[in-house]
Amino acid sequence: MQYSFIAMGHENVTSLHKSTFEITTDKALTLKGDCIIGVKSNVTLKDLPEDLKKQIQTDNEKIELFLETDNCSDKIVGYGSSKLTLDHPTDMVCRKSDFTCSRTLMINSNKAAKDLDKNLVNELKNGSKLKITIKTG
Repeated sequence: MQYSFIAMGHENVTSLHKSTFEITTDKALTLKGDCIIGVKSNVTLKDLPEDLKKQIQTDNEKIELFLETDNCSDKIVGYGSSKLTLDHPTDMVCRKSDFTCSRTLMINSNKAAKDLDKNLVNELKNGSKLKITIKTG
């Protein structure tokens, strides 16, 4: 299954966090939010299609996340878990660890904010539109 949605970059994207990255519906971003790579998302975890949620909530389900701007892209691979609730109203977090909470989209990710393609991060700093595609199965 594949599902795409849109968020926006922001001038305060630093992409320095060592264990996570986040996409949020929040409109503002401070420099303290070093894991946040996208704001103004038009989708929350609650909005994901039920079929997709069921797959993500399966232990060891491989999840591919594609991040795309007009000129750059990156691919992140992580895994689902039966412990994921997928019900946070604003935040969507991908984690290198196996920690789960209501904000977690996937665990055991191969990348955190600091690992993302630097050209992609620079475009996000310039406020570029970010297309996010979640692929399972």
